[in-house]
Amino acid sequence: MSTETRKDNYDMKQNRYSKGKKYNSKQYSKGRGKNFAQNGKKNYKKMPYSKNLIQKEIIKPSVKIAFLGGLNEIGKNITLIECENDIIIVDCGMAFPDGDMLGVDLVIPDFSYIEQNYERVKGIVLTHGHEDHIGGLPFLLSKVNVPIYGTPLTLGLVGNKLREHSLFNKSQLNVVNAGDTIRLGCMSVQFIHVNHSIPDAVAFAIRTPAGTIIHTGDFKIDCTPITGDMIDLSSLAKIGDEGVLALLAESTNANRPGYTPTERMVSDSLDSLFKSAENYRIIIATFASNVNRVQQIINCAEKYGRKVAFSGRSMVNYMEVAKKLGYLHIPENIIIDIDMLDKYMPQQVVLVTTGSQGEPMSALSRMAYSDHRKVMVGEGDFIIISANPIPGNEKTVGNVVDELLKKGCKVIYESMYEVHVSGHACQEELKIMHRLVKPKYFIPVHGEQKHLRKHAELAEFLGMDRKNIFIGDVGSVVEISENYMKELAPVQAGKVFVDGLGVGDVGSIVLRDRKHLGQDGLIIIVASLDVYDGHVISGPDIVSRGFVYVRESEGLLDEVRKLALAILEDCAENNIHEWGVIKNRIKDDVAKLIGQRTRRAPMILPILQEV
Repeated sequence: MSTETRKDNYDMKQNRYSKGKKYNSKQYSKGRGKNFAQNGKKNYKKMPYSKNLIQKEIIKPSVKIAFLGGLNEIGKNITLIECENDIIIVDCGMAFPDGDMLGVDLVIPDFSYIEQNYERVKGIVLTHGHEDHIGGLPFLLSKVNVPIYGTPLTLGLVGNKLREHSLFNKSQLNVVNAGDTIRLGCMSVQFIHVNHSIPDAVAFAIRTPAGTIIHTGDFKIDCTPITGDMIDLSSLAKIGDEGVLALLAESTNANRPGYTPTERMVSDSLDSLFKSAENYRIIIATFASNVNRVQQIINCAEKYGRKVAFSGRSMVNYMEVAKKLGYLHIPENIIIDIDMLDKYMPQQVVLVTTGSQGEPMSALSRMAYSDHRKVMVGEGDFIIISANPIPGNEKTVGNVVDELLKKGCKVIYESMYEVHVSGHACQEELKIMHRLVKPKYFIPVHGEQKHLRKHAELAEFLGMDRKNIFIGDVGSVVEISENYMKELAPVQAGKVFVDGLGVGDVGSIVLRDRKHLGQDGLIIIVASLDVYDGHVISGPDIVSRGFVYVRESEGLLDEVRKLALAILEDCAENNIHEWGVIKNRIKDDVAKLIGQRTRRAPMILPILQEV
């Protein structure tokens, strides 16, 4: 709130207002200066010009927040902050496909809205280097080239990804350290250090003409982190005292009470397990991005006189970047190549590998199914899975554990061994964040619906009015000002599937067909027709894949052949030459026959050619 003096009533030459008494500068300072705070309204009423003052509120613009990912899902985090004519993008992640996305390698956001507003985008700011926050960058930068801002380790990992896509030389990477502030259009972004399962993670204080927005990124409060300092609570508290318009806080662990344990707890557990596995080869599966966990493994290996080898392309890449930037401290001569494992006794080595989520192509999974070219596992192996299954991965992790146990391996995967702690804040830490920041509005982000709802309930429990909380979805847009928060029409958003080199060419119809093929198989009906009268010259030949074993079902396939021939001849006799009509008749009648005989519904694919 501010005041302005009405200039139209003031006569500069006469040193007075046109309808007031003579203006006295000494009297003004006495009434409006420091004495005003002491004398209050008493002095104010004595001012001869006070009747002509009109208080005007400076109306601030609103700010819009659009969510292209990260709501009602795990991963694919990307948020747009829009104010006046400028846009800032926070993170650009990817997600891994679920069991229904057959053949899909990655899932990335739909960037259509960004492409349509490319000229307004001032930059991309990154909270940390996990795939669900940076994995979509190469696909976005192949469409639009905008500046990227992040901490050293985050941009080191981004640089590796961009080199793989031949985009590094064209990209604008700008290193920013925690504590720094950058200007992007009408907005500024302050980088605030937080704790997470990867070093160099930050939250953002985004100062807009409409007010300050806090985006926490992924965080937890760890008073004894493995590397770096604890979360910068003092900066968050200071910003909270200045006034925060809106808080966007992660919700991954919003349904877990208490505090997230410190990473130091894992050190004690690993030390105990190393001691008990003195006669085994140790294999530890963890997230490649969990640099702090790998540092703990290296520390234990040094203590117990073991060499360390890495397996898995992402693991090797992450460790190279972390070592180069000084985030991984490796004693001299402790790292060996995976090809050197056989030259050491089993009790002299530790193998750090990917595959803690049971991914089919990961190193640990290939070891479990005897498909790894360099490592064979068996009774002499002590395997530690140092990660909790991401929701949806429990079955695949269980399958890998079962295969390892069948081979005689000793497998440590239960939570009771405390070989993993989360990198995300639990309820008490979220409460601390809310109390420090004191936002006017709150938007829970980063989580499925149950996580977002639980976080919203937590904010209400802390005293926030329900009308000031917004639970959105992918594509949602919310407009916020000092006086209101309202939902706007959604923007185009959703999932884009990456399959090999193809981006976006696999959609719901293709996935439906793949699922159909996987469940019921395929029947192909091939025939050659006379170009003049449409009668059958050769065929129809029947090819079956994934439907029935041909040798045991010759009678059924012969029925299909006769039915297809009858349909083709009938169409020729009735001068039906539209191939779409002919194929649909074959599909419908053959499907009906097969359904009656087998109660199955394979995909039926007629292939016709004219001769």
